[in-house]
Amino acid sequence: MGDVLDQKPYLQYARIEWEKIEDKERYPFCLSAVKNLESIKFEKAVTFIVGENGSGKSTILEALATGMGLNPEGGNMNTRFSTSSTHSNLHKKIRCVKGYKRPKNWYFLRAESFYNVASYMDDMPEYLGSYGGKSLHAQSHGESFMALLKHKLRGNGFYMFDEPEAALSPQRQLEALIYFHRLAKDSQLIIATHSPILMAYPEADIYHIGAEKITKIEYEDTEHYQVTKNFLNRTDMMLSELLD
Repeated sequence: MGDVLDQKPYLQYARIEWEKIEDKERYPFCLSAVKNLESIKFEKAVTFIVGENGSGKSTILEALATGMGLNPEGGNMNTRFSTSSTHSNLHKKIRCVKGYKRPKNWYFLRAESFYNVASYMDDMPEYLGSYGGKSLHAQSHGESFMALLKHKLRGNGFYMFDEPEAALSPQRQLEALIYFHRLAKDSQLIIATHSPILMAYPEADIYHIGAEKITKIEYEDTEHYQVTKNFLNRTDMMLSELLD
């Protein structure tokens, strides 16, 4: 492997300012991802946030992205649209500690709202060139995401991805790893994912959101890895147990 980011990531530290929160039982502060979080450090070029559905990992990612100045529905610093104001107010209670060297390229990818970004780009055709010059709606979901990786994300950047595997076949996930590695040489990537393929990226930190706490975890200790490996190694036995 080539070298990855050899300096501190731009976003180095994030802390929830609990002293400013009056009702800790209200959403989103009641989510397991939030209520057990005092702070989180970003020490590597690539950081994964993993956990069960409903644990709140997307809420955390959304709050960090919004706190860093990105559109909560996705896009770069110049993407300013809102189809539905559904994001939480968590970003107002998070303090982000940043480095001095500001990135030149920014992007927040949300799988669930990338369609809205594609529509916005069609309304702003002068920006389509940075996505490869072809309407994102004229491509499949996976093709449009790969166009983003190939053309829009130019490096020296700050990038956040919320469940990018939703658009990608296993083969395309492997291809995405190549682009992630290229970006990690001079950029910071924070990725919420369920994909054992993506989170296999070496030299990354993985934060697992559990019912009681958030912990840094090794790849082989993630449930995603263990369940997938167990299923592939014991397919007939597991199917028999599940479908009996």
